[in-house]
Amino acid sequence: MMDSPCKKICKVEDGRCIGCHRSLDEIGRWRDMSDQERRDVMEELPERARIWAQGHRALP
Repeated sequence: MMDSPCKKICKVEDGRCIGCHRSLDEIGRWRDMSDQERRDVMEELPERARIWAQGHRALP
């Protein structure tokens, strides 16, 4: 089984963890997902992180 992308931050905003950028559903189903489903989620995480970072830049 593929390792979890969990970063041990575990804070949820707008239905997604701000540490690993998975949805609550993805976190809950991780162990039951197929390898392909996990790969699909893993491929999306960098883009989710980028989008999250753009919306949460520190104010000057």
